[in-house]
Amino acid sequence: MKFLKNLLASVLGTFIAIVLSFVFLFILLAGIASSIDTAEEVSVRENSLLTISLQKPMTDRSPKQFEFEAAFNLDAEAVGLDKILASIRSAKDDDRIEGISIEHTFLQSGMSQTQAIRDALTYFKKSGKFIYAYHDYFTQKDYYLASVADSVFVHPEGGVELAGLASEVLYLKKFQNITGIEMQVIRSGAYKSAVEPFLQDEMSEENREQIKSLLDSFWSEMVVKIEERTTLTPQKINEIASSLDALVSANAVELGVVDNAILRNEYTELLRSKMELEEDDKLHRIDIEDYQQTVSTQFGEGKDRIAIVYAQGEIIYGEGGEFQIGQELLIRTLKKIKNHDRTKAVVIRINSPGGSSLASELIYQEIENFQQEKPVVISMGDVAASGGYYIAAGADYIFAEPTTITGSIGVFGVLPLVENLAEDWGISASQVTTHPNALLYSPMKSLTPSATKEIKQQIKRVYSTFLERVSEGREMSVADVDKIAQGRVWSGTDAHDIGLVDSLGGLEDAVAYAAKLAETDAYKTTNYPKFSDDFESFLESLQPSPFVQTAIGKSLQYYQSLFSKQTTHMDHIQARIPFELNIR
Repeated sequence: MKFLKNLLASVLGTFIAIVLSFVFLFILLAGIASSIDTAEEVSVRENSLLTISLQKPMTDRSPKQFEFEAAFNLDAEAVGLDKILASIRSAKDDDRIEGISIEHTFLQSGMSQTQAIRDALTYFKKSGKFIYAYHDYFTQKDYYLASVADSVFVHPEGGVELAGLASEVLYLKKFQNITGIEMQVIRSGAYKSAVEPFLQDEMSEENREQIKSLLDSFWSEMVVKIEERTTLTPQKINEIASSLDALVSANAVELGVVDNAILRNEYTELLRSKMELEEDDKLHRIDIEDYQQTVSTQFGEGKDRIAIVYAQGEIIYGEGGEFQIGQELLIRTLKKIKNHDRTKAVVIRINSPGGSSLASELIYQEIENFQQEKPVVISMGDVAASGGYYIAAGADYIFAEPTTITGSIGVFGVLPLVENLAEDWGISASQVTTHPNALLYSPMKSLTPSATKEIKQQIKRVYSTFLERVSEGREMSVADVDKIAQGRVWSGTDAHDIGLVDSLGGLEDAVAYAAKLAETDAYKTTNYPKFSDDFESFLESLQPSPFVQTAIGKSLQYYQSLFSKQTTHMDHIQARIPFELNIR
């Protein structure tokens, strides 16, 4: 026995020593990396061609890159819309940049992000510089971006996916019956489709109506932009989409969807000719991910400051971070900005499907407090719905892109029940309580009638508060808000028409308006929240990436997020839209 104890102690000690050695080695490497700069300085040559070949997932704000990662030249998992737009803006006035080539993109950006890039490229063309586009095969979103170009080319064996928009929703009612896992759902709002997959096997007419309206609005915006570049009428574009005629490159050329079908090397020669290069001259390309290292994401110049606060990801009750909105980090950030004398206004850039209703209310209240001293303007990204709209509702002014998904003013609660599954596995649970509802909720036991009644009252109260917040912020009656609420989602264009949004525009428009409210012309923007660059923060960033997931994986992550909270019971009351609402 003593021998076994000694052996176990030896094995355990060896294991601990190996782990500690690994940690110390990692710290040593981090220290070395932070003290040296191995990253090559980006050089922009004269007569350069800026290439846009975006293939990584996109966030509104560039992901934090720690010194350790930069020193070892580790690529970021995502690209930031802020740096992409800043690069295009800078290239417009950069004499070293002759033009832009959009080539071999595989866009993993949202509709509003794509539209923002396209709008920036439209502005770039005012410089008189050219934009060409080439791809072996254009997906629909890639073509939407490429359609801004002066000329668009495709490989002879490729084509253009011009097929219209679609959205697919997974339904789980039968799955629950098979597995024995049941979702106890309480909701408010006829259009609250976030929980519909738990309740039925097919899409409701209300949900089909709102998704169809959303797709029609987005498609109309795409058609308008495609029509601007081509000689195609909206009717002809819709005919092509219905018949899939552009899938073959020869047809795409004949129809005027693209200008010509050429090989890759022929496209290179075309670029050389456009830039008037001699035979021995080298074509100098610089990728936008390299070029962005030479530009600043800040707008303007001057002594005053306009703060841009990025709020991206689901809303959780707690601290939050780079890809989650937590009330603690956001409140702390707003308090800091409020006390900064040179900061005259704040723009909150929201890209969120919502989440915790309690956290949303706490953030709303802090924005209200902030407004007592300085203006607040909202810039909506791809999604600013449910809780995302909740925190925006009281701002002085709201901007949205035409393709923003917003609204979804509604509330629901989801509580998992595994009682049937547990019974099948021979697992049972017994409870001892001092009062009838002391347990309130357990996944092993159905809600009692009194507990269900209490949660329904909470849902009703939160929904009522939500309506009041929107009513006050938008200067509408509660009854009028309720008519356009009910959990229904709206496109940015439709939200503007019904009064949920003040103007259509991007982040730059929001910054300019915030400066106008603050009565300043001499300003510079500053990005928030600030994140530390220490080793502990780097270790915290080493978690499963939110970007490398399949569509099904993202859907399952969404459903898990509805009932995996380890904070308060109130966190089960959600103001959010379905994460799996993918438009393609």
